[in-house]
Amino acid sequence: MRHIDLIVIHCSATRCDQNFSVTALIRWHEEKFGFTGYHYYITRDGKIYQTRHENLVGAHAKGYNRHSLGICYEGGLDEQGKSADTRTPMQKQALLTLLRRLKKEHPDAEILGHRDLPNVHKDCPCFDARSEYQCLKLFND
Repeated sequence: MRHIDLIVIHCSATRCDQNFSVTALIRWHEEKFGFTGYHYYITRDGKIYQTRHENLVGAHAKGYNRHSLGICYEGGLDEQGKSADTRTPMQKQALLTLLRRLKKEHPDAEILGHRDLPNVHKDCPCFDARSEYQCLKLFND
């Protein structure tokens, strides 16, 4: 079992008015990396898909993949293609539920957005994940 000390949240960088199914995500990552790089994907309806086993190294945060899990939500761009927090209420609830479970399993893991990593020049995940999920640190207290 891998030691996980980082959970990185991503968005698919797709428009909120266009569907990007789990099948499309898997196909895109397999073409780019040869395998699915995210461990979890959350679609707009709040359904959580495990797209890569947690024991396998992902391809979602260069330099951090060996000790992290990657979670991606469908969206991240508004109708005009601009960066925006497009999470639906169902996605927000699903993400919180998943993060609570992962923090119980990996209590030392820090939760960050992709943009919070050094040398990342993206808006991904298009919201402040570090602040939003800081309350989950309380599981260790």
